[in-house]
Amino acid sequence: MSMNDPLGDMLTRIRNAQMRGRSTVRTPASRLRAWVLDVLKDEGYIRGYEKVTDARGHAELEISLKYHEGAPVIRELRRVSKPGRRVYLGVKELPSVRQGLGVSIVSTPKGVMSDSAARAAHVGGEVLCTVF
Repeated sequence: MSMNDPLGDMLTRIRNAQMRGRSTVRTPASRLRAWVLDVLKDEGYIRGYEKVTDARGHAELEISLKYHEGAPVIRELRRVSKPGRRVYLGVKELPSVRQGLGVSIVSTPKGVMSDSAARAAHVGGEVLCTVF
């Protein structure tokens, strides 16, 4: 079965694993997913991730989730740009998530980065998701 929104699938897996209190979650590997996970790690929302191989030889990313006092660090994880409706914004229009407490992850010509890094690099792009 083909998957229409691989990034949305990864975000849903993370949300579901956190609701169940899991320490790790696995998702099929791709470069875009790894880049988004790099931003989540740099911003302190996950402990980290590593590339592993499943029993059939397919590459997967094993994500180590982060909790603080028993509650997930990620309170809200939302997909903004979807396959049916892409959202592209210039550097001046990049959204501030929860008055700057959250992060927007943006795919720019200079790579996938947080909204604050995109503002510093003075580039806009596709807003992939928001995290709070």
